Amino acid sequence: MTTRPTGRLDRSGGKRDLILTRTYRAPIEDVWASVTESDRTARWFGPWEGEAGTGQNIKIQLVHEEGAPWCNAHIDACEPPQRLSITTKDSYGSWRLEAVLTETDGVTELVFTHHLEPDAPIAEVGPGWEYYLDVLGAARDDADRPEWEDYYPSMKQYYEALLD
Repeated sequence: MTTRPTGRLDRSGGKRDLILTRTYRAPIEDVWASVTESDRTARWFGPWEGEAGTGQNIKIQLVHEEGAPWCNAHIDACEPPQRLSITTKDSYGSWRLEAVLTETDGVTELVFTHHLEPDAPIAEVGPGWEYYLDVLGAARDDADRPEWEDYYPSMKQYYEALLD
């Protein structure tokens, strides 16, 4: 299988934002549930526990990572069904993540942004988010999960070139 990278790097305003977009033939509320309800996030990213809502702290289990570790996360913004922003902290550092949803004529667009720290390894992070978002699509379609080997290291060069 050939998987093409889709991410782009926005460097405006002195920041580095990795942005990936996916679309789904589904109502916004259904896609929102896929990215916010623990039993549904468990199918593509990992379950979470704690109390949901802006300003709350939760724990997320990263089921596709070695050892399926748990990480702490802070919900920076939760604006159903349009926007979720969280900051995670684990042994890899702090990651600021944002999902923005919009619906037009029964098609929901998900714009996922990873607000990168200056030293974030984009050549690894980019393929990782491509993989996770495609796993989300597979979970939503009840299809087989893609293979990690179709994303990394094959996408590494594409993401390194975004820094040029």
